[in-house]
Amino acid sequence: MANSPSGDSVAGRLIRVLETFTAARMVQTAAEIGRRSGLPDSTAHRIVGDLVRAGLLERDQDRRIRIGMRLWELATRSSDALRLRQAALPSMERVQSRVREHTQLAVLEQDEALFLERLSGPESGSNVIRVAGRLPLHASSSGLVLLAFGSRELQERILAGPLVALSRETVTDAAALRRKLAEVRRLGHAVAPGYVEEVSTGVAVPVKDETGAVTAALSVVLRRHDLVEATLAELHAAAGEISHALGHRR
Repeated sequence: MANSPSGDSVAGRLIRVLETFTAARMVQTAAEIGRRSGLPDSTAHRIVGDLVRAGLLERDQDRRIRIGMRLWELATRSSDALRLRQAALPSMERVQSRVREHTQLAVLEQDEALFLERLSGPESGSNVIRVAGRLPLHASSSGLVLLAFGSRELQERILAGPLVALSRETVTDAAALRRKLAEVRRLGHAVAPGYVEEVSTGVAVPVKDETGAVTAALSVVLRRHDLVEATLAELHAAAGEISHALGHRR
């Protein structure tokens, strides 16, 4: 694709515009998009106009911009993430109904844990993550599972740091993290007390695809001092069902 004077391709400029939207910033003005994307105002306004006409972005009654339904529609067609979510939802619903705490599904995406689904109830405790939210691999139970069963190259890249602390309990020492990953592989699950929020404990187990590779992490966010054994039993059973639905045979 053609490059701009700054060296950006057309696709690169589109991505810079779309990446200005976050879970906490779902509506913006065109001027805010231009400033946050780092693009010239005229370029940002032109791209926003093109995306609005294509339905990928939408304008509200105050002429502010939000992500359009057309973008969601295109993103979910023939998506591996959609297939995984559909396979996981029945088992996740059962776990959430029994444990009555946030039940989540995450995958590895660009060296982070990307959360595809979260089921919650009125009695569920604190939880900062949302659907389509991300957490560092070293700083959550789901991330620890994805990292522990990931490639050696991935592990060494994350261990090289920086390992950012989300709370006082987050493991930020590479040697301690290496030991934690070995523990996760040995036990077949991750327990992360206070890693994201000090009031919570994350517990997660691996989900496997038809090749036997770990393709996702299934997790529950408990209150900090809750016992984890019964929840882990529910998670392991559910992960086995999801893996079977994805074609994994022991």
